[in-house]
Amino acid sequence: MAVPAVRALTFDVFGTVVDWRSSVIREAAAIAATTGVSGDWPAFADEWRYDGYIAGIGRINRGEAPMATADAIHRAKLDEMLPRYGLGALGEAARDHLNRAWHRLDPWPDSVAGLARLRAGYIVSTLSNGNVSLLVNMARHAGLTWDCILSAELTGAFKPVPRCYTEGARLLGLAPGEVMMVAAHKNDLRAAAKAGLRTAFVPRPLEAGPHRDVDLSPDLGFDINAADFHDLATQLGCA
Repeated sequence: MAVPAVRALTFDVFGTVVDWRSSVIREAAAIAATTGVSGDWPAFADEWRYDGYIAGIGRINRGEAPMATADAIHRAKLDEMLPRYGLGALGEAARDHLNRAWHRLDPWPDSVAGLARLRAGYIVSTLSNGNVSLLVNMARHAGLTWDCILSAELTGAFKPVPRCYTEGARLLGLAPGEVMMVAAHKNDLRAAAKAGLRTAFVPRPLEAGPHRDVDLSPDLGFDINAADFHDLATQLGCA
């Protein structure tokens, strides 16, 4: 059944729409193979994501570092990591190519077709901490058809800062209650709900890998709990 008043769906992207971990592991292993270096590329991907990107956003949100794009945060951590993984000799072109692995993330199996169903009934937009160029390139790579690209770069804040959600709604010309945030991460959804948005939880069991304990259980505090984007479309009354 469609949720009353909702006119737009805004999506977390990393982990919710695309499989960042498998994609980054593949890209790191491929570039390492050209150098003859072997390594723990799952650990590389996890460190880059959690100790680099997530930690970097946290420092910015706490006022400990100036605003920066996701690309810049990724690159700073990459340069710090490469020598420890035997890739310190990589030149600038190779480093830039590897850093842009985040522009080439593959979608989850249901993402493309599920988004198409949802788009038939709702405005669909990113609401991501990724920068605009990253999200545009990712959409083209993965075949994701968005009506709009909303980014921290446009809202002036990284999630879960409330302004990111309310400014995203404003840029769509909508009240917060007319927007439903869709995410695989409960902290994202709880922050969105506090900002006045509706919420849909779509867990991605394979996102974080085997070494992180992630709460994937349904939560009655969200407006919708869905198995995937097709289930979400069905619950929202999309054909």
